[in-house]
Amino acid sequence: MFDTIVVATDGSDSVRRAVDVAVDVAARFDAEVHAVYVVDSGEVESTPDEVRDDLREALDDHGEAALDQVTDAATARDADLDITAEVREGRPAPEISGYAREVDADVVAMGTRGRHGENRFLIGSVAERVVRTCPIPVLTVRQLTEEDPRRTTI
Repeated sequence: MFDTIVVATDGSDSVRRAVDVAVDVAARFDAEVHAVYVVDSGEVESTPDEVRDDLREALDDHGEAALDQVTDAATARDADLDITAEVREGRPAPEISGYAREVDADVVAMGTRGRHGENRFLIGSVAERVVRTCPIPVLTVRQLTEEDPRRTTI
């Protein structure tokens, strides 16, 4: 059912559970995993020229570390998966959707912070934009709170 899974990561805690879920699904279906991290070009371009290159390099390094978390999750699960990792630069939502189309993904896995109350109406999250615009099914995985009994650590 799933041959190719794209997992979008930014290395944050809210994405760790999505990475774990994507790795679990990939292991169950013997699927390829494509991990993608997007350096937000808007964030880079809005910085002063003097620090722009340093910021881009720092974000690239952060991206590599975020992508390593996908490999670490597969190792922790003892899953022998084919994992491809890529750092891209651009607007995150279109880059994630475009990458998923390029690799002919069956599903895109993403984390979400699972906001409640008034905060749930905040517009602009990357996950929300990918859900609304990506032609490929998107699996959103809510971050669990510290108190949630389903919360596990790697």
